[in-house]
Amino acid sequence: MLKHLKEPVAEHLTNFEHFFRKNMSSGIGLLDVVTNYIIRRKGKQLRPMLVFLSAGACGTITESTYVAAGMIELLHTATLVHDDIVDEAYERRGFFSINALWRSKVAVLVGDYILSRGLLISIEHKRIDLLRVMSQAVKEMSEGELLQIERSRKMNVDEETYYEIIRKKTASLLAACCANGAISANATEEQLDALNNFGLNLGLAFQIRDDLFDFQPSGLIGKPTGNDIKEHKLTLPLIYALANSGAQEARRIRRLISRGKRSYIPRIVEFAHERGGIDYATQKMMEFNGKAKGYLDIFPDSEYKNSLLLLADYMATRDR
Repeated sequence: MLKHLKEPVAEHLTNFEHFFRKNMSSGIGLLDVVTNYIIRRKGKQLRPMLVFLSAGACGTITESTYVAAGMIELLHTATLVHDDIVDEAYERRGFFSINALWRSKVAVLVGDYILSRGLLISIEHKRIDLLRVMSQAVKEMSEGELLQIERSRKMNVDEETYYEIIRKKTASLLAACCANGAISANATEEQLDALNNFGLNLGLAFQIRDDLFDFQPSGLIGKPTGNDIKEHKLTLPLIYALANSGAQEARRIRRLISRGKRSYIPRIVEFAHERGGIDYATQKMMEFNGKAKGYLDIFPDSEYKNSLLLLADYMATRDR
């Protein structure tokens, strides 16, 4: 399905790979070895695809669209490198993480370098407007991660706080993809606002889907079942289930979560199912998905708009 979604911008995505590789190059041996390792293990290109499709929906894909996509992909790559260090994760998409192969000091410096390249691209192409959107996304993502850490320690994440966390740490970046794509195509204010809101709601649906994976058998995806639970993270299925259970049962489940033992995970997952947490989270995910697609109503029919609509459905139904 993803290959079909890419068709309107397939040629641009191929050209973008060369653009991205060029902007990762440094001339320093160790750094180039590490960045080449990252490039060879790139993901699905969802974020660059969002940038190009958003620009196309506004009428024009320009050189600035490549700049916008490059900035976003560099930012996203830097955050993944740093996240693996913070989480002490030694695998990423089935491959060794940078900190597993080269240790944390090298990983931190490589992440810093990639982030700086993202900033410099905008300066080199004199696109401060794109830098402003990207900088805001960096700020939001950092705040979201820190808010989650703070609240997870206290085990007091309610539904409103959960939405704030995922809006900042995940949805803000997808909104930046769509907004910068629109800006690169000289979109109207109405188009820019619509695509920003599309990306925001798409990101909320995307993160809820990601959180639901935690409650599925680990054979379906690379992420181990209960990984978030083991890290004491309260996501929507558990937040809803705890809010809709008796005080005594909720206290017992919170104690199990706080202990972080993998042997308790099946009971906690069962609790989320029994108290309707899985069904509720799925319902909310589809609501955000529907809202996202609604923001595209102002755009004329095109292959770009059609791919954005299909991409929203893909985000909500993906199995990894």
